[in-house]
Amino acid sequence: MRGLWVAAVMCGMMTGARAADLPILRGGFADGLSASHPNWEGFYVGGQADWGSIRSSIPANINADLQGAFVPPPNYSYGWAPLGTAHSTNTGFGAFAGYNGQWDDVVVGVEANYVHGGFRATSSGTGYTYDLNTFQATTMTHSTATVGVSDFGSLRLRGGYAIGCFLPYGFIGAGFGDQTVDRSVSATPPPMLSPATSASKEKLVYGYSAGVGFDVMLVGGLFARAEYEYQRVTSDIESNINTVRAGLGYKF
Repeated sequence: MRGLWVAAVMCGMMTGARAADLPILRGGFADGLSASHPNWEGFYVGGQADWGSIRSSIPANINADLQGAFVPPPNYSYGWAPLGTAHSTNTGFGAFAGYNGQWDDVVVGVEANYVHGGFRATSSGTGYTYDLNTFQATTMTHSTATVGVSDFGSLRLRGGYAIGCFLPYGFIGAGFGDQTVDRSVSATPPPMLSPATSASKEKLVYGYSAGVGFDVMLVGGLFARAEYEYQRVTSDIESNINTVRAGLGYKF
C-alpha cells in the first residue's frame, strides 16, 4: 500500500510538471493537460491479493440430524448446545481481466474477477450429559459446524472518472462460488450405537458484490490497484465477506 502512495505522488508531480511546461511551448493550456492524461481504454489483466473477514449465519439446529442419531447409554441423557453466527479473518489471492471504454474523463467497463481464499468460519457449542440417577450434569457434549467459501468468481460493471494518473471507480457484480459445510458431534459417555459423528457437503452457491477502489497508472500500461469489496452469498447458508485488496495489472 505504501508503494501506491509513492506512485501517486510521483504521478502528481509528473502531471504538474507537464501542465506547467507544455502550454507555453505549444500555445494551449488545455492541450498540455490532456497530453498528461493516461489512456484507460482497452483490455487489461492483472493479479491481486486480499485480506478480509467472513461472517456466516449458521442455523442453531444445523446438527440436529447427527445429534438425533446418538442413542445414550442407559440412565443417561444428552443435552446439546445450539450453534450461532460464526466469524473469522482470512487471506486470499486471485486474478482479474476486463475492458474499459473511455469518453473524455469518464471510464466505463466490464470486468471478470476471481478470488481463491481460505474464508472459513466455525461455530461450536458445548452441552452436558445428564445422569438420570442423580439428575446431575456429569460430562459434556460437543457440536461444531464450519462454513467455508473457498472460490468466488464474479462479473462486474465498473464506472470511474480519470483524474490524472488516478482512476477512482465503483462497481457492482454478481457471481458464483464454492461453499463447503463441515459438521461434527461427540458425546461422553459414548452412545450405545456408533452412528456417523461427522458430515460434509460442497455446493455451488450464488451471490452479489459491490465496492469501490482506484487504479494508478505507473508506467506504460502498468497500473496498481487498491479496493474494498463486499460480497454476500445469498443461497444455502448466508455468508457476508468484507475484503480489502491490492493488485497489479497491465492495460494493453
